[in-house]
Amino acid sequence: MSGGLVALLDDIATLAKVTASSIDDVAANAVKASSKAVGVVIDDTAVTPQYVSGLSPSRELPIIGKIARGSLINKLFIILPIALLLTWLAPQFLPFLLIVGGAYLCFEGGEKVLENLSWLPGHHEEHDEGGATSSEELEKGIVASATRTDLILSAEIMLVSMAGLSNETGIMRVAILIAVAFFMTFFVYGLVALLVKADDFGLHLAKDAIKPEDNRPGPVDNMGRTIVRVMPHIFNVIGVVGTVAMLWVGGHLVIENLAAVGVPVFHHILEVAEHAVASAGGFVTWLVETLLSGVFGVILGAVIAWIVVGASALVHRARTKA
Repeated sequence: MSGGLVALLDDIATLAKVTASSIDDVAANAVKASSKAVGVVIDDTAVTPQYVSGLSPSRELPIIGKIARGSLINKLFIILPIALLLTWLAPQFLPFLLIVGGAYLCFEGGEKVLENLSWLPGHHEEHDEGGATSSEELEKGIVASATRTDLILSAEIMLVSMAGLSNETGIMRVAILIAVAFFMTFFVYGLVALLVKADDFGLHLAKDAIKPEDNRPGPVDNMGRTIVRVMPHIFNVIGVVGTVAMLWVGGHLVIENLAAVGVPVFHHILEVAEHAVASAGGFVTWLVETLLSGVFGVILGAVIAWIVVGASALVHRARTKA
């Protein structure tokens, strides 16, 4: 009896080790897969704070929480099932989805570049001017708009992450993608929450650092004022880095997956360039590949942006004449 108990305990210990190893594998692969979606993550982080701009500070975190919940629903209950079904039933379509996703990233980045250079005439942003009559309805509209935008960005994150899991088994792939969904959502919206509340923290420091009997600013007050002053610049830097990352990741996705569907010309150019600088080391090789992917992304994104703007202008003229 004791021998059977010892054997059972040994089996349990072995199972626990295997389970722990599997959890470690899932976590490691989730982080690795998530790293490939860096461009989308930075852009998501840069875009989200605009939705709570101008609102009461007391409502910023609750709204970010609602957007994060919507993002998790997008990833787990809409994007993941559709992507897995396509992968299992028609895996040949995944490269085409990634080409579309990469092209959309290039379009987003190229559009921002052209707008900053004022090379996108006739482009007008559409603003939602719904007649919300209460703060509750206003918040619902903000959350709905942010969740719709997140659906696109989350689809990019999940598809880019899935692209690196072709060698994983079905169950492990699902586990890793679920981990990616949770990790990315908490990372992005946790970071957004910190960024959004940073200026409030700076104001708090500045206000509490000055005592009524002493109106001279001290070190803590200066720190608070500095935080408030630099936060707009930090958001600008995040926006620029996000644009660059989108163009790099988008261009790389399109080039790699065009080669997978039988259009290897751009991938061949990358290989030739990488081979030419291979003797300079791995970092230089990566830098050249990143630069060329980014240049490709800018060109492709600019072309798509011009086409979209032209089509929008034609539609607008047709509606005006009608």
